[in-house]
Amino acid sequence: MLLATLGNTPTAQAPPSAAPYTVLSREGRRPLPTRTLAGQEMFALDDLVRLFDLSVREDTAAAALTITVRNQTIVLSPGQGLASVAGRLVSLSAAPVHEGRAWFVPVDFVQRALAPVLGARVELRARSRLVLLGDIRVPRIAARIEPLGTLARLTLEVAPATPHSVTQEGPRLLVRFEADALDATLPASSVPDLIQNVRPGDGPAVVVIDVGPRFGAFRASDLPGDRGSTRIVIDVIAQTTEAQPGTSPALPAPPPASPTDQPPLFDVTPTGGVRTVVIDAGHGGTEAGATGPGGTFEKNVTLSLARRLKAALEARLGVRVILTREGDATVGLDERAALANNNKADLFISLHANASVRPVASGAEVFYLSLEDYGDAAQRVARGESEALPVFSGGTREIELILWEMAQARYIADSATLAQAVEAALRDRVPMSPRALQQAPLRVLVGANMPAVLVEVGFITNVQQEKQLSSDEFQTLVVQGLVESVMRFRDVRASAPGGAGR
Repeated sequence: MLLATLGNTPTAQAPPSAAPYTVLSREGRRPLPTRTLAGQEMFALDDLVRLFDLSVREDTAAAALTITVRNQTIVLSPGQGLASVAGRLVSLSAAPVHEGRAWFVPVDFVQRALAPVLGARVELRARSRLVLLGDIRVPRIAARIEPLGTLARLTLEVAPATPHSVTQEGPRLLVRFEADALDATLPASSVPDLIQNVRPGDGPAVVVIDVGPRFGAFRASDLPGDRGSTRIVIDVIAQTTEAQPGTSPALPAPPPASPTDQPPLFDVTPTGGVRTVVIDAGHGGTEAGATGPGGTFEKNVTLSLARRLKAALEARLGVRVILTREGDATVGLDERAALANNNKADLFISLHANASVRPVASGAEVFYLSLEDYGDAAQRVARGESEALPVFSGGTREIELILWEMAQARYIADSATLAQAVEAALRDRVPMSPRALQQAPLRVLVGANMPAVLVEVGFITNVQQEKQLSSDEFQTLVVQGLVESVMRFRDVRASAPGGAGR
């Protein structure tokens, strides 16, 4: 049983208030109707009585409802959005409603009041309109498709991590999960030549990928996600590397592989000491960043670019890539560098779209940190000077004490090299500003304990560039330039004295 939705509209066929919930248990599935009363979505208490074997007593004198389950009581008071659950008060989204001869309770009554006293697992998923009862495995799955030149990438975010297999059967790929059902949001978009459709399969926990006419091979890998989730990455690879007429330059295709004998996804021996890259999608959440004349938000442009760049770096260089935000989330400036530091990243690339009061301003710009605002202390750190501190056994020891604001100082030279590589690679592909390479005291870079740059990919306040920044063609060119710049920097570092060990 795969409960699939397309895009981000899980109840597109009917208004949320009209659609019933689906109750899933070992015994099967059944509908649980809802009503909208007083602006709140509610369950009839009689339906819950039959479903959970409850007993209900109405005390008109005390103006209360007493619900008994497993010798535990829940007391509700009409007009109050509160419930006393085994003597403990919990809040509800609305008060119970009496209509005709029936009582109705808000849908969150199941999770907040019933679940603690039932003695069995009960989980209410409002977004997908599910109630899960007992020991039933129904992982959440969110899927997205990304075109990457000569391959298309399907990413499945699975929570919690669930055993699975990916196999080919004729003109389709099957992803089978060891689960009772799937709570899946499947993409409505496609890459027709490679991935025509992603849909529910015939089995209870199967996702089907219908491949297109240019399908040549596929490869699948699993990556750890947050909070016990996993990420399944499936690359559908074209038969040839020939670019189609009228398309933008494509990323080189991986070596062809047999569909039944999948090669490893990554080159596990990257050279030059670049093993982990953190990509920072600027702004996000409540911080939209700059806004174009057509209403395009900087935060959306940077997230799209970050996702594309992550996929390209993983596919081409075999490096580990971490995004500072996976979606539309608010992330503090210092948190971004802290994420890179905690994951021992080798490079930090922050992506932004520029803004100007001059609507004709255009072109990409690349920044690395300037130490001018950080005084002599930053200069000492940049020169690698240390401080002598006393130790318990007597004498002194040379210790490097680096404040957060000084972390980037020791990497200024490497950051300049990276910035030059980015500027040169982008210049071959996209318009550049007259001031394409600059230094500035940028807060997002100061705490990064590795080479770090900030890239303004264009001016979103320019009408023409606003359209470019959102286009697949322009974003592909930017990603190609950034991938090449990482390769150039890696090669420069590998050939420098000390090589990858720098």
